[in-house]
Amino acid sequence: MVSPGTERTGREIWVDKAKRSQWRGRTAAGVRAGTLVALAAITAGCATLAPSPPSDQSNICEIFREQPRWYDHARDSEREWGTPIATQMAFIQQESSFRSHVRPERERLLGVIPWRRPSSAYGYAQAQDPVWGEYREEAGSRMARRTHMKHATDFIGWYNARTQRMTGVSLHNAEHLYLAYHEGQGGYSRGSYRNKPQVQAAARQVAQRAARYESQLASCESEFRCRRFYQVGPFCRQ
Repeated sequence: MVSPGTERTGREIWVDKAKRSQWRGRTAAGVRAGTLVALAAITAGCATLAPSPPSDQSNICEIFREQPRWYDHARDSEREWGTPIATQMAFIQQESSFRSHVRPERERLLGVIPWRRPSSAYGYAQAQDPVWGEYREEAGSRMARRTHMKHATDFIGWYNARTQRMTGVSLHNAEHLYLAYHEGQGGYSRGSYRNKPQVQAAARQVAQRAARYESQLASCESEFRCRRFYQVGPFCRQ
């Protein structure tokens, strides 16, 4: 039983419900906004904590002196898939200049407004979403990240091994491996690169850099093998 004087009109009840609905809407919007801000902060933080690009990218010895773990990752990939260390690093220098979180620049709508990106390429190896998914399914871990050098070098090794299997290109032919990397194995087989002088020029640059890196690495690789105290005797990777 409602006490005298406490009855509410239909309009009052409707107004009260409307206020509660508005409050819930504002709360949900606030939670969504807070989540987006938190995700942006986490992403920015990860990019901040990532290794800085090497100061001297023309010399693979200096690159590995700054980041000796990168040698280990590239060496593991070479053992697993066969692409030489120097070729892997030449690919990464060409694709991202060793920047872990880089993406293609956004297109400009009407020449001014930032718009969508031309592709989903991301990370050290600039792997795109579809082929990265294939890599994680076939060879990598579900937790593999394009922003980690271990996974980037392994991806390049896996992709080049697939190129060799599908097209017959040698794992020591950096120029044509890069053409297939850029165009895809199907595009490479169709010769899609032949009418793309910029792509051909980039492939030649990669091949030249790989050859230079290979020569440099021959003079310093002993620094990076067996550098830990436990890497003696049978535990030393040659």
